[in-house]
Amino acid sequence: MLTGTDRLIRQFHQYFRVVPASTPALVRQALRIRYQVYCQELGFENAADHPDGLERDAYDGHASHSLLLHRPSNDYVGCVRLILPDPDDPRARFPFERFCNPNLRTELAEAARLNSIAVGEISRLAVCGDYRRRIGEHYVPSGTMDHAARKRHQEVLETHGRLFPFIAPTLYLAGAAMALQQGLSQAFVMMEPRLARHLRRYGILFEQVGDIVDYHGQRGPFRIRREDLLTHLKPRMRALLEVVSSELRPVRTGASVG
Repeated sequence: MLTGTDRLIRQFHQYFRVVPASTPALVRQALRIRYQVYCQELGFENAADHPDGLERDAYDGHASHSLLLHRPSNDYVGCVRLILPDPDDPRARFPFERFCNPNLRTELAEAARLNSIAVGEISRLAVCGDYRRRIGEHYVPSGTMDHAARKRHQEVLETHGRLFPFIAPTLYLAGAAMALQQGLSQAFVMMEPRLARHLRRYGILFEQVGDIVDYHGQRGPFRIRREDLLTHLKPRMRALLEVVSSELRPVRTGASVG
């Protein structure tokens, strides 16, 4: 008889796959998803600043990127990146330091700086609208759907509804897997406190290391240490991390975003 963990992994394999963005074309795919989500759907970034339809910044050149593939449609529906220290300036600040300084808890920030080569930041996690919204919250700007869109929407709601809660955690696990493969001791992220509480249900224990600030909503700096991740992950999430890690090997860093 299949256990709950076995069923989750079987369902994940059936519908999704995490893909390392190890080529310029795949990195551009991640940037397109970010443009769709951050510029078009959520309005966090100004679309006019990205006329090529690729949402990018100065950190992408020294980051590892991953994508979430929806197997039945062969569409990429999510992405996440891990920012690594800038090889040209290893002491350069990460985004969370720029946005939260001087509201960081000094002792934690200093500890990170003392070992900055083993620190990264998980950021730009994005999930396309169909997969981000809960059942009953789907919004279509035109007010209508063509046949293909309606069929895809029904598939999302009926077939994958039970997997919705795991999509964001899976992408955070992809970020964690990249950090583990890079040998990092800890990773930081800007997130809403309620998301941190949600992730705790799975044993993904992010620790708040600074005050909440107004950045794409009310967000704060959080960190997760390697030992905490490996110690507290719930069995289902540990199994999923193993799957994600195997799918991401090997991960190339700093692929050109040309």
